[in-house]
Amino acid sequence: MAPSSSTRTLRLLVAFAVLIGFAGCASLRVGSPDADVPTGFDPVSTDPPRFDEAHPPRLAETVFRVADAGLNAIVYEAQGPGPHPTVVLLHGFPGNERNLDLAQAIRRAGWNVVFFHYRGAWGSGGTFSFVHVLEDVEAVVEAITRPAFAAAHRIDPARIALVGHSMGGFAALVAGADLDRVGCVVSMSGANLGAMARTIESLPERAAGFEKTLEGWSGPIRGPGGAALVAELVRNADRFDTTTHASALARKDVLLIAGGRDRVTPATLHHEPLAEALRAADARSLATTIFEEADHAYSGQRIALTRRVIDWLQSDCLRRE
Repeated sequence: MAPSSSTRTLRLLVAFAVLIGFAGCASLRVGSPDADVPTGFDPVSTDPPRFDEAHPPRLAETVFRVADAGLNAIVYEAQGPGPHPTVVLLHGFPGNERNLDLAQAIRRAGWNVVFFHYRGAWGSGGTFSFVHVLEDVEAVVEAITRPAFAAAHRIDPARIALVGHSMGGFAALVAGADLDRVGCVVSMSGANLGAMARTIESLPERAAGFEKTLEGWSGPIRGPGGAALVAELVRNADRFDTTTHASALARKDVLLIAGGRDRVTPATLHHEPLAEALRAADARSLATTIFEEADHAYSGQRIALTRRVIDWLQSDCLRRE
């Protein structure tokens, strides 16, 4: 006897449900090896399936002290007793794009995230300079790995990663190269300020234009104007060249990300030379990704960017253990 139309419909619905179930299973992503993080959910797009009432996720405001200046900061604490691996998230110049969507997703994946503003930026005390940015990163990493602070915020001092965008990518690479506490570095459209300085030196007519650009971008930055910042770049061209740190970075786990439509830090000048230098230095762990349709802020690829960073943190970075 041929099945009725209602029976056929029911079978189709069941088959469709099974397919959806398989598709859902195929898209599940495994969380951190930490026992605090449940497996089987996607932290990029889904909240954790259970809530730890004893050790909930928290948002803690704090201030880091550097040379008598206060750096305004937030700690995004992951749920669970920890201690958790921790990302220090570094913004660019001046920091209009803070990438805090990444902070929330990284926390859902079981990591803490520490976000702060450099001296002279967005209400933090002191005066801004590129050298101060590097010093501030070093000071924050040192501060969060002190036993009392680490215990209070469930931080694992042995698992610290730097994730930076634009100038923050520069800071992650240059500061991270020399920080023993930092095992993993992610640069998203990281700026090679040394290469920019050498371009200015070889083409002096560009200096005035770049000074004007920095002035236009400065917004909430307190400190020297564009001319002084350009002069600082030129004085520190070697130190600020990310490729000169390739030997030290080669001992870390490094992820370099670039945008194919980035006109601020084009990949040909900022991304590709560093990747080549790291390969020449026999980098122990190097991954590179170019999002061909991405601009400097990854405006149309935020989900893809977040997924790439988290997948790498959960695999290549935590593999160090």
